Amino acid sequence: MKKIVLTGGGTAGHVTPNIALLPALTEAGFEIHYIGSYDGIEKRLMEDYKVSYYGIATGKFRRYFALKNFTDPLRVIKGYGEARKILKQLRPDVVFSKGGFVSVPVVRAAHSLGIPCIIHESDMTPGLANKLCIPVAQKVCCNFPETLKMLPADKAVLTGSPIRAELRQGNRIAALDLCGFTANKPVVMVIGGSLGAASINKTVREALPSLLEDFQIIHICGKEKVDNLLLNVPGYKQFEYVKAELKDLFALADVVISRAGANAICELLALKKPNVLIPLSARSSRGDQILNARSFESQGFSLVIDEDDLIDTLLVEKVHEIYFSRQIYMDAMGKSDQLGSIQTIMKLIEKAAAGSVS
Repeated sequence: MKKIVLTGGGTAGHVTPNIALLPALTEAGFEIHYIGSYDGIEKRLMEDYKVSYYGIATGKFRRYFALKNFTDPLRVIKGYGEARKILKQLRPDVVFSKGGFVSVPVVRAAHSLGIPCIIHESDMTPGLANKLCIPVAQKVCCNFPETLKMLPADKAVLTGSPIRAELRQGNRIAALDLCGFTANKPVVMVIGGSLGAASINKTVREALPSLLEDFQIIHICGKEKVDNLLLNVPGYKQFEYVKAELKDLFALADVVISRAGANAICELLALKKPNVLIPLSARSSRGDQILNARSFESQGFSLVIDEDDLIDTLLVEKVHEIYFSRQIYMDAMGKSDQLGSIQTIMKLIEKAAAGSVS
């Protein structure tokens, strides 16, 4: 039986694409293993799947001064030794890495043992962890056409991000029942990330009187971010977090307002959902969401509002604009080269496992 080791962690975005690959890997006959941190989010997310999990020591690569910058390199070295021992025991045919700091010792250890590695970069510009892995990777998958120019030409492949198949299997009627909505009024879904987004939550609620004139609103607002004073507003349904129901809510949504994390927007692309993106500002991040959003805007997939410009009247204007032009955006998304990512990535994995580098 062919064997594959998956790795990646630190955030959910470095794990869920690996999860999306599991059915295709199983169907292709791979024995699947996962290497992550001892107790990171990747361990918790993988507990629902029948995949053997191995924990290693990990350390972050920080671009700023912190005392842990002096001790974490030792943890990375320890993790490299642990990963090498696990890989020698498992003897996989290929390693697939979704990135994050946990992946560096795994990919580097695999290379030292002659095991081919395929890595995936979600954002437009490669993160530090992937920059350390690119030199030893056989292929580098990416989500954006612009990223191809930043990668070695013989390694770069535009694949898009693997999307969980169940997201395409939503039930619109089930979502209508869950939200208590009517079937004859369009629906806008707001997603601010797993922890919510304070600025988006605030602006959406300020815009409610105008938005509710023409739309029903699903608001996934984050843990402990529900506004109890708005619980009984007709046409407005709040959720702290959704899991199994997300596919149904997507099926119901006509338009989505979202942050611009790479995996989130790739889900919108795969589902062909017209969207308004409000990327995290450069003050709060390395600016990757801004680049992601501008790429989707230039490809005709999205409208973008800079967080610094976000006010209720502008949000209402953009929601109406995207809704009444939604078919144009859906047509553009339907022509994207970033669709079919699982099939494209599986071909790369199969070739690597078979010893082909072409």
